[in-house]
Amino acid sequence: MSAKTIDESRVTLTQVMGQELANVYGNVHGGNIMKLCDEAGAMAAIKHARKPCVTVAVDSMQFHSPVHVGNLLTLRAEVSWVGNTSIETEVLVTAEDVLTGKVTHTNTAYFVYVALNKLGRPTKVPEIITTTAVQKQRYVAAEERRAFRLKQRG
Repeated sequence: MSAKTIDESRVTLTQVMGQELANVYGNVHGGNIMKLCDEAGAMAAIKHARKPCVTVAVDSMQFHSPVHVGNLLTLRAEVSWVGNTSIETEVLVTAEDVLTGKVTHTNTAYFVYVALNKLGRPTKVPEIITTTAVQKQRYVAAEERRAFRLKQRG
């Protein structure tokens, strides 16, 4: 099993936000955005592992600004860290007002997945290759998040 670059895992999902996803104020429900983040993150994890991956943790998700009906939501996901069987992904979310072209960073989320074998048991994943200073920095930050999660478990 050979190591893979972060670039090999990158996924971009784009979707128009419709009224059925919003509250009475025209803001898209955070839960709908969270679901899309999980889907994008899972696809990045699956691309890296080339195995089924399931969500084991949502490390953090902060909303910086609302997403409105009619916005074009873009989610960019990539692997930020790997362990023996687990994979963390970073998902960057932006909303574009297609009439004005204004793009707003709405949130960033971190999800953790575990890769599964054909029996549904955790299985080893390829190591990750960081190629830029930013990727190396994100990897270190991911290790810190992992250490915090493990400490919280006791």
